Amino acid sequence: MASVWPQLEFTQPEWLWTVLLLPVLVLYFYRSLVDLPWRQMVTSLLVRCIIVMLLILSLCGLNRLASTQDVFVVFAVDESHSVGTEGRQQSHDFVARATADQDENSFAILPFASVPGKFQRGIHSVADTSDMDGSPGSVRESAVLTGAAATDAAAAKEAWQRGSNLQTVVEVSAAAIPPHFVPHIVLLSDGNETEGSVMDAVTSSATRISTVSLPARDDPELQVSAVNVPAQVAEGEPFRIEVVIDANHDDRAVVEVFSGDYRIASAVQTIRKGENKFYFTQQIKQPTEFSAGISRPADAASDLSSVNSVPFNDTLLDNNMASGMVFTAGRPRVLLIESIPEQARHLEWAMNEEGIAVETRPAEGMPDSLTDLQNYEVLILSNVPANDLSSGQMDVIRAYVSQLGGGFIMLGGDESFGLGGYYKTVVEDVLPVRSDFEKEKEKPGLGMVLIIDKSGSMGGQKLEMAKDAARAAVDLLGAKDQIGVIAFDGSPYWVSEIRSGSQKGAVMDRIASIESGGGTTLYPAMEQAYEALQSTSAKLKHIIILTDGLSTPGDFDGITNQMAASRITVSTVGIGDADQNLLERISQAGRGRYYFATDVNSIPQIFAKETMTASKSAINEDPFLPMLIRSTPVLDGVNLDESPFLLGYVVTRPKATSEVILTAETGDPLLCWWRYGLGMSVAFTSDAKSRWAAEWLTWNGYNKFWAQVIRHCMKRSENEGFVVDIQRRGPRRKIIIDAVGSNGLFLNMAETTLSLIDPQLSTASIDVQQTAPGRYEAEVDMAIPGAWHIQLTQKSGGQPLYQQSRGLIVGYSDELRLRTANEALLQSIAQSSGGTFEPDAASVFQPLKSDTASTATPLWPLLLLIAMTLFVADVALRRLDMSRLFGTELHRRDLRA
Repeated sequence: MASVWPQLEFTQPEWLWTVLLLPVLVLYFYRSLVDLPWRQMVTSLLVRCIIVMLLILSLCGLNRLASTQDVFVVFAVDESHSVGTEGRQQSHDFVARATADQDENSFAILPFASVPGKFQRGIHSVADTSDMDGSPGSVRESAVLTGAAATDAAAAKEAWQRGSNLQTVVEVSAAAIPPHFVPHIVLLSDGNETEGSVMDAVTSSATRISTVSLPARDDPELQVSAVNVPAQVAEGEPFRIEVVIDANHDDRAVVEVFSGDYRIASAVQTIRKGENKFYFTQQIKQPTEFSAGISRPADAASDLSSVNSVPFNDTLLDNNMASGMVFTAGRPRVLLIESIPEQARHLEWAMNEEGIAVETRPAEGMPDSLTDLQNYEVLILSNVPANDLSSGQMDVIRAYVSQLGGGFIMLGGDESFGLGGYYKTVVEDVLPVRSDFEKEKEKPGLGMVLIIDKSGSMGGQKLEMAKDAARAAVDLLGAKDQIGVIAFDGSPYWVSEIRSGSQKGAVMDRIASIESGGGTTLYPAMEQAYEALQSTSAKLKHIIILTDGLSTPGDFDGITNQMAASRITVSTVGIGDADQNLLERISQAGRGRYYFATDVNSIPQIFAKETMTASKSAINEDPFLPMLIRSTPVLDGVNLDESPFLLGYVVTRPKATSEVILTAETGDPLLCWWRYGLGMSVAFTSDAKSRWAAEWLTWNGYNKFWAQVIRHCMKRSENEGFVVDIQRRGPRRKIIIDAVGSNGLFLNMAETTLSLIDPQLSTASIDVQQTAPGRYEAEVDMAIPGAWHIQLTQKSGGQPLYQQSRGLIVGYSDELRLRTANEALLQSIAQSSGGTFEPDAASVFQPLKSDTASTATPLWPLLLLIAMTLFVADVALRRLDMSRLFGTELHRRDLRA
């Protein structure tokens, strides 16, 4: 039996506390009405109480609830790339038919692609919405435009359409439906979602969802769907590359396959409608990225008369290439970067005899990306100055060691450690030693003047890097040294006159005050530097000149020859439009060095290198025997007591947590290492070639010493019982690890870490959870196209067990793939939510029998009207004599008594 009592609700129940004031108001009213007849006073008091209660109920938002079957419909319209022109027209026609006779307050249109667009209420045609022209809604602005390169509406729409997120549009639609309506979502889509999981949104929502299947794009299309390669092969093992090409029509195309940057196959192939597979056999000796692409045949123009079709009839070009990455398991590979590659032959031959493959390159061959560097277990830098490396290459070295677990060794030389300008660089952060050190008392003092161009062309980053370089040079000086700084434009001035190195803090503060402006006149600055150094007592005197322009004329040869005669050396650094001929001539006459910095970020490294070289204190070339400070199993079998003399080394200082294994007789570190992130970094401050290690080259322990040091810092690759599987789920990847211990049992409760490096070299640590015996899983978002690198490490009881590097290539969006409408998913959505698959347009506003919603009628207007009426009655009760009406004589009470 239905209740006869109406259902009520308060929209602001927090105001109910005001009922507690009613007794106070009753007492107040009672005192103000004591002069009225008793019955008239009681009546007025009752009226006032009712007025107060009506006001309180109005303040609390009293509503009357009633059942309704009014339906509010949200039309979620798929506008992504995968929906063809025919599908768009179908969705527009369906919405127009369904809303033709409906009230504007009963429906809304929500276009969507990678994210929902703007929620539009009361518009009867999809084509009338501004979002159909690519205008971003508030949600899309934050998700697509912020930080993106696309700044115009067309580019924003293009980026927006490269995805289909059905989950988000269902969640937004359900949340946007106003209360007191029966909710109904009509999803018009091809059902091909590229992001999220729409069934998660369906199961967590109580909203009825009907689905309309739209036909997928049917424009002429060819696409490279996949390049399937094995994840890992043995070195030299033949394997097959499978190139999958899909088409929606018969055609011809050039199919090209690339190994890295080199084309290894190219042929015109006949492409049939549907899936086509082509196979190529390869062998590799190192991890390699393989890519395949399709293009128009060269004879396409002559085939335009073809009976069936025009050759290479393709609409989208962005899906014409795909890639895959293959890793190798074989001989460990070492990349040796040597300033003079011919001098590395001894080490290269020795390691080949020890089963280690060494590839030697000059500094120009230093990898620019992790994709190349990850091919090697160890990177060795031998006498390579910092200014030969870009800042990007230094970042790659750090990521290779810390995130991918690679090994890194720096060998000594006159272009290495501090002498190579590595002071305060990213590479020095990786090394277990510092390039600065306490200068020995018997070493001669250095007098140095920095001449810095501050002309108008030096403004911005160039001047800031010059100031950083000057501060770094000053910071390397000892208390016995002397330093002065001259800045020049049209004329020179002393930023800091020559003073002791013990006051270098004040000098660095003065350097910060340099500002750009003016012309370029170098000669007077050189004169002043010469005169100042002439008056110093330093035994070593050096000038560094930095400029980016053409100086006004001067007697540069004369002043430089005077400096050389006074044993003052001069080095020059040119950037930008500097007069390279003049600077090189000055450095040659001044017996210094000339640098041209194509990258202003390398200027601090150049200054640091020059300072260390000029001070002549970073090299010790007295012959010495290595001294073993800490025993280690790494050197087991190496008889250091029989090792011959080393003829020199670079002076460095060990970091606090590094392990110093060998030292020179002076106590300076010779061999030390430490763990940096996931990898190992080693410093050997002498060299491995004929300059300082000439006697070591004939020592019978040379091969074993270097083989064991190199193997010690290699990436761990013992992966037996450690299987990694990577599964694709739209832009996300599911990484599954199955681990078995050496006893054959599942490895449980192991500490598993996953480091992820994206194509922009940003790193992230991903949580890995154990989901079953011996199984560990993690999900990562890989939406950025390019090469991704994964480093997996597993430990048990603090001891490392497994370590594996994997890589994969993220190509074009799934939205650009050839697919038919996913009607099975659309049917599941409708069935799970109580909706209808392929509903008639006229039926979407019809509720089901069980569909009801509560509609609320605000009662506050009626309550206020009654209160106002009663207020008038109350005034009448107090102003008029109603003793006859109440049938009593005037009766008063003296409450005051």
